[in-house]
Amino acid sequence: MAKYTLDQLAHMIDHANLKADVKASDLEKLCEEAKQYHFAMVAINQIQSPICAKLLAGTDIKVGAAIAFPFGQTSIEAKVFETDNALSIGASEIDYVIHIGKACEGDWDYIKREMLAVVEVCRKYNVISKVIFENCYLTEDQKIKLCEIASEVKPDFIKTSTGAASGGATLADVKLMRKYVSDDVQVKASGGIRTADEFLDMIRNGVTRIGSSSGIAIIEEIKERFFTNGEMYLEL
Repeated sequence: MAKYTLDQLAHMIDHANLKADVKASDLEKLCEEAKQYHFAMVAINQIQSPICAKLLAGTDIKVGAAIAFPFGQTSIEAKVFETDNALSIGASEIDYVIHIGKACEGDWDYIKREMLAVVEVCRKYNVISKVIFENCYLTEDQKIKLCEIASEVKPDFIKTSTGAASGGATLADVKLMRKYVSDDVQVKASGGIRTADEFLDMIRNGVTRIGSSSGIAIIEEIKERFFTNGEMYLEL
């Protein structure tokens, strides 16, 4: 078991607002909340990177640009350009969506070339890369194959889902991903994680980053349940 302070738990959350109608005032609110709770990152659409970079300047909170979000249906060249552009205008982490159709077809050469290309851009900028599988569309064998490719390419994280599809993160999926990906690749869970119990179950099963738009509610629930009597740590 490991011990976590409340701040350490909060700093495992990517605080997300990936809606289509996001306004500048929404981004200001998102970044202020991220600073207040010390979340790890704000997860935003790529074009919003410079606004959030300015709002978070001087903090250790990252600006996470979503690439080819939410469908993954752009070319490798487009994903490389979008990634490079995002990082050049202020993003400091990247979450990109694989070409889901290619994974469903079993075109693993394409998936590997795509992953290598996007991860290489992230390495050039020395930033964290996360590969979104969108597990609700995949068979168990396909998920395992993606884990094997990630074990070769070595992005920083593999991620369960966008949170915009018909299904989100499940314990079964995170257990499978943690089992089949190499130890030097971390697992991020995203999609439908809204309560403290769901959040803590993910961490107990090897997840080290959580993407959620419910981060404030989760941390407030954990604070109320586990840290009200002067406790310093929560053991998981």
